[in-house]
Amino acid sequence: MTPIRLLLVDDDPLVRAGLAFMMGGADDLEIVGEAADGSEVEELVERTRPDVVLMDIRMPTVDGLVATERLRERKDAPQVVVLTTFHADEQVLRALRAGAAGFVLKDTPPGDILEAVRRVAAGDPVLSPTVTRQLMEHAAGGSGPDTRRTTARTRVAALNDREREVAVAVGQGHSNAEIARELFMSVATVKTHVSRILAKLDLNNRVQIALLTYDAGLLEGDGH
Repeated sequence: MTPIRLLLVDDDPLVRAGLAFMMGGADDLEIVGEAADGSEVEELVERTRPDVVLMDIRMPTVDGLVATERLRERKDAPQVVVLTTFHADEQVLRALRAGAAGFVLKDTPPGDILEAVRRVAAGDPVLSPTVTRQLMEHAAGGSGPDTRRTTARTRVAALNDREREVAVAVGQGHSNAEIARELFMSVATVKTHVSRILAKLDLNNRVQIALLTYDAGLLEGDGH
């Protein structure tokens, strides 16, 4: 098995050392580099080619949000997991909108952080629908939500009926196998629909599909 290549990004050297010590012993993971600021990330990614970047949000020069946005614009962008001290934080939500595949709290048990990296490397976002709703509600306020809903509904209109059904199921947190059973199709067909949804809507991952369906008011309990 080829080890997962991991890049650590945090401005606190003690945090980086702790993460490196904690995760360096895993047989299926290789730490290929460390950065103290988001300004260093692009050059390190170019040089080390990580599969996953564990990214702190708050850094002094270039924060994790900007660094994530820049990374996700790359053709072969690594997956990004953001590190944060707060589970309901607007910066986290912005990072997810920018293309991060999930987030973990800095006080998360070591084994869970390692599992999060493994899941993201395998294409499985580290974010539950419940947490998505908490973040959305935390960030909601003013005229922003109305504008966001209008924009989201316009974008979702590009999907056909079947793709829309799959998008809603993804937003509800269902796996490909669960969607296949629910919508009476093969897992391969579900994967094809998900790929088409990502391409049509210019999204990076399933987390962004979930956020868009939430914004559009398509998820159960959203009052649509």
